[in-house]
Amino acid sequence: MKHFWLQLLNVKGSRYHPTYNESKNVQMLVPRIFGHLEDVDILIVDDYSPDGTEQVITQMKDCYPRLFLECGNIKGRLGAAYRRGFEWALDRDYQIVVEMDADMSHRVRDLQNMITFYKANKFDLIIGSRWIKGGQVENWSTRRILLSKYGNRYVRLVLGLKVMDSTSGFRIYSTDVLRRIRLNEIRSEGYCFQIEMAYIVSNVGGSIAETPIVFRDRVFGSSKMSIKIVFEAVLLVTYWGLKRVLTNIKLTK
Repeated sequence: MKHFWLQLLNVKGSRYHPTYNESKNVQMLVPRIFGHLEDVDILIVDDYSPDGTEQVITQMKDCYPRLFLECGNIKGRLGAAYRRGFEWALDRDYQIVVEMDADMSHRVRDLQNMITFYKANKFDLIIGSRWIKGGQVENWSTRRILLSKYGNRYVRLVLGLKVMDSTSGFRIYSTDVLRRIRLNEIRSEGYCFQIEMAYIVSNVGGSIAETPIVFRDRVFGSSKMSIKIVFEAVLLVTYWGLKRVLTNIKLTK
């Protein structure tokens, strides 16, 4: 089976970037993935990070020929970076896509468990979940925990999405389901991208499952979460919820 592992990092210069200036983290994460997993390709999406991440990755490619790099033309947008990675994989006929952060928040051991689960069950979308039994977070403030838990509860209530952690960025997609989605029509550019993707996978009849992960706060650098990101998510989820209700009303008439 041909695989594709997507490392998203260094989305430049706006409120949307989840990781930025990750040259130190990527030097630890890439060897760990290649050291523990077979049949793996890694794509790193970078937006000309000023800490020299591009140069670090280019040098690492000499040791890891299955390491790939995409640079520029993202304009600081998280959603654009994800779409670029997905399209890269689809153009090269990979069968599954793994989406994970490059800031060491996502553990390789959890990735191994998710892959084992995928091979046994073949869901269209597998989400590494912090909020199901066995999942947890490390070094988070109470405020951040409550924001994530109640935000996900709001998503379930408004969208009817039976997912406990729809904001998680640690995922496995089958490319079969990605081909059924019009990626160029995805509206979200911030963290809400994860919610929208889960919602659309559900709407196109894709199967979704969650597996527990331990989410660790980043090793180097700082989080880019802001109130603007939260506001974007609330507005879009509310919009989709209203649209869902109106559609259901029309269907019952």
